[in-house]
Amino acid sequence: MKSLIARKVGMTSAVIADSGVMQAVTILKAEPGTLTQVKTLEKDGYNALQFGWGKGRLSKPLAGHLKASKAESKILREVRVDHIDEGMTVGSSVKADIFEVGDTVSVSAKTKGKGWAGTIKRHNFHRQRKTHGGKGDTRKVGSIGSMYPQHIRKGKKMAGRMGNVNVTVKGQKIALIDADNGIIGITGAVPGPRKGLVLIKGVK
Repeated sequence: MKSLIARKVGMTSAVIADSGVMQAVTILKAEPGTLTQVKTLEKDGYNALQFGWGKGRLSKPLAGHLKASKAESKILREVRVDHIDEGMTVGSSVKADIFEVGDTVSVSAKTKGKGWAGTIKRHNFHRQRKTHGGKGDTRKVGSIGSMYPQHIRKGKKMAGRMGNVNVTVKGQKIALIDADNGIIGITGAVPGPRKGLVLIKGVK
């Protein structure tokens, strides 16, 4: 399976499709990555490929893990696959040219963190009336309890942390490839802030 780790640069609409329509594209910067580990069904219980990206100071356990691939990657991502191709060996390099224009991919990234949010912002609740004894508590949740089962059910929509969760967007198309500069353009929006890490996976 085609997979690559990239970093989000931003969006542009300067890409024109074959039909002549200008389309919105998210630009990703994909530096060469390294295949750091191959997991097999016989040894690990499932088939997967682990990729490393970027460079940084490594801890001793991580340095020992990457010794076979001779990589200096601090960022690792694992992708499950149906079978392992013969060309997939530890230490092989992965670049942006593994994708082609028109390929269908799914992109996974962590969304922007928005901090602690109330129910109006987080779940689109309505506020209470500002008249007739509201006492200014117009954005509070209101009653959340019940006589039975005498506790708050799991999954109740309440105030809490908003954003900063992993999201996968499927069915995106590769609109632009610049293998020399490691640039990949994906149609539509990609989750996460600028400079955020994005995992691109090919779809059969």
